[in-house]
Amino acid sequence: MTPILFLAILGLGVVLAAPELDPRLDDEWHAWKAEHNRTYTVNEERSRRVVWENNMKIIELHNQEYLKGKHNFTMRMNAFGDLTNTEFIKMLTGFQTQKLNRLEAFGKFLLHDIPKAVNWKEQGHVTPVKDQGYCGSSWAFSATGALEGQMFRKTGELVPLSEQNLIDCSVSYGNQGCHGGFMQYAFQYVKDNGSLATEGFYPYEGQEGSCRYNVEKSTASVRDFVQITASEEALMYAVAKVGPISAAIDASHSSFRFYDSGMYYEPNCRKVLLNHAVLVVAYGYEGAESDDIKYWLIKNSWGEKWGMEGYMKIHKDWNNHCGIATYATYPIM
Repeated sequence: MTPILFLAILGLGVVLAAPELDPRLDDEWHAWKAEHNRTYTVNEERSRRVVWENNMKIIELHNQEYLKGKHNFTMRMNAFGDLTNTEFIKMLTGFQTQKLNRLEAFGKFLLHDIPKAVNWKEQGHVTPVKDQGYCGSSWAFSATGALEGQMFRKTGELVPLSEQNLIDCSVSYGNQGCHGGFMQYAFQYVKDNGSLATEGFYPYEGQEGSCRYNVEKSTASVRDFVQITASEEALMYAVAKVGPISAAIDASHSSFRFYDSGMYYEPNCRKVLLNHAVLVVAYGYEGAESDDIKYWLIKNSWGEKWGMEGYMKIHKDWNNHCGIATYATYPIM
């Protein structure tokens, strides 16, 4: 058999093996594209539709199981529906595991001194949900969230700070812009630099650029930072006593990507090898008693259309679920 004939047969096999599109989803597909401003080439349209349909099936199956009581949270289609899991992780996460520094231990006895529930969002310490776009910069959003909370605690003013400043200017500290970073490196940059620009003066662009920091348009200085002991008890104490805390999480799963509402639990979540940074803004419980279902409330950086208007409830005291306490850290102003 000639190479050309073999390739022709192989190509025919690929065409014949290509999955059939579901015509019942045509209207929903076109509505989704219009909502999220998607346009494709003729060749790309089909491949993206296939990915979208597969993701839709995952969501529908999960929600059917939710109605049967198998899950405590729902999923829904969102702007990430045409991405494969590999593409999604590459473009929309951005936490890079690094060596821990400045470890601080919190003992169990300290837990007697803190409330059963704390919510810094309700107390005005948290800026509106932001959107990192297709840039692996979650580390920068997590860092600014913790800085904004500490700045409010110190000055009484809630000022959105510049993630773009961190993306453009902290490369020499080990961060890699849209290709990932570490919150401690961001805090170290702000400490050495003396301050960080506000979002208004250094707006987010969603891509890497040259450093344009201007000391006259900056605020939020840092004296030091702390890496919390990797336990949920220590994280609980820190949230109660300090404020919103930067943290990392395993966001590798479709259940996380398409989370809608409810109490998140993913049996395949990892406690190490984490890939996404978030901000822990609260902890609490659902039910009449404080020993009922407990949760962490995290602020994400995928816009208000993801999750619960940009937030997620994740099970608390479930053996450090998804690694929520593994890399928790905060700045000291």
